[in-house]
Amino acid sequence: MTENSEVRILSNFPVRPSPRPGEEDGGRLIHLTPWDLKMISVDYIQRGLLFLWPPSPDADATLSISRLRDSFAAAVDRFFPLAGRLSVANLSNSPPSLSISLKCNDEGAGFIHASAPSVTVSSILHSLYVPPVVRSFFPLNGALSYDGHCLPLLAVQVTELADGIFIACSLNHAVADGTVFWNFFNSWSQICRSGSCPEVSNPMAVDRWFLDSCNPPIRLPFGSANDFIRRPVYAPVEVCAFHFSAAEVAKLKATVNAEMGTDGQISSLQSLLSFIWVSVTRARRLDPNLETWSAILIGCRTRLTPPLPESYLGNAVHVATTRKVTAGELLQRGLGWAAWQLNQTVASFNDISVRNYLTDWVATPSFGYVGSKSKSSGLATGSSPRFNVYGNDFGWGRPVGVRSGAGNKADGILTVFPGPEKGSIMMEVCLSPETLSALVKDEELMRMASRN
Repeated sequence: MTENSEVRILSNFPVRPSPRPGEEDGGRLIHLTPWDLKMISVDYIQRGLLFLWPPSPDADATLSISRLRDSFAAAVDRFFPLAGRLSVANLSNSPPSLSISLKCNDEGAGFIHASAPSVTVSSILHSLYVPPVVRSFFPLNGALSYDGHCLPLLAVQVTELADGIFIACSLNHAVADGTVFWNFFNSWSQICRSGSCPEVSNPMAVDRWFLDSCNPPIRLPFGSANDFIRRPVYAPVEVCAFHFSAAEVAKLKATVNAEMGTDGQISSLQSLLSFIWVSVTRARRLDPNLETWSAILIGCRTRLTPPLPESYLGNAVHVATTRKVTAGELLQRGLGWAAWQLNQTVASFNDISVRNYLTDWVATPSFGYVGSKSKSSGLATGSSPRFNVYGNDFGWGRPVGVRSGAGNKADGILTVFPGPEKGSIMMEVCLSPETLSALVKDEELMRMASRN
């Protein structure tokens, strides 16, 4: 079923990887790390790409669903653990403990073909507010990562529009992060474009990385998943998609670094996030004494010594949060100071701090939860402008846009992507309706941003 009458499901295919020698007994068991388990109670990662179709007036207008499905199957072969399921094992009753692992049992990924003939590319691409119909372009809406014990860990949906195609992917966040997500998407599009599986020079690093002091599986001190899994209740929110040109991003970065005398130390993303932090705080009309903060999901692969490979097939991310400041202090001190808070928060994470976090987590597990009936006074940022989004050419040209699904959409959630031009940034801003309405009236923000 879909959430919107404009979208009709035409077919749903289970896709299973090819048999692997030596794994005929049900497949290997991959124990999950603290990074993975931290994400067990959040929604799936949901990202999708928008394409024009047909790509040119003289092109064949028939979309080859079989070619997309076959290339998807080839990509699943390469990323075979994503076709498995989570496995929950009770280890003891006194004291209670359980473990959660990834079972490579090849139960399959999902491939869905859908149609939304009344939806146009421009209605999505040129709309400041992300239309609600976009949520129905994604599979596995409402699923938590824990549900991967009975639902596919990976599913895609190809939706044919009036004049385009939307290719959406939902991936379980307890088994993969954004790097894995886009590595998979990039591989799928490359296989589809070339018509064959290219030689793999950097195969997936399937085995999980643990500290030497950790003896997997990690024992979670609970008798039941109900003791730590929380089904989110989301307050009403709306989402706007803002595009910031390379020139605007560069100008903002120069302004912030000049203000702080930091000679380029504060990055483009940190500069933009600080601008949004200040703008949203102003739009929320917070009590000056109310605390606010900004959190960002940072990659840890290169923060370890030695670093993890880019092809590591698992989570390697950490939530870095600035110290809490009052809304009054943030607005008084201004943009440069806010950007410096973000910069120093991110810079504080290195090999030692990452290892200390992982050690502490095993001793005292904690979990990420998104969604609340109450309004937030802070911001949390996911995704990255470094991911290869616009290089996903399935054989008919680059995408014209990117959007995310309903997963993890709560008040104060920011999702960042690269823009279509080098150095530009696209950002989805998810806020309460009244705050977002005030934000789009911010003249300074709207002068900087465009709508694609």
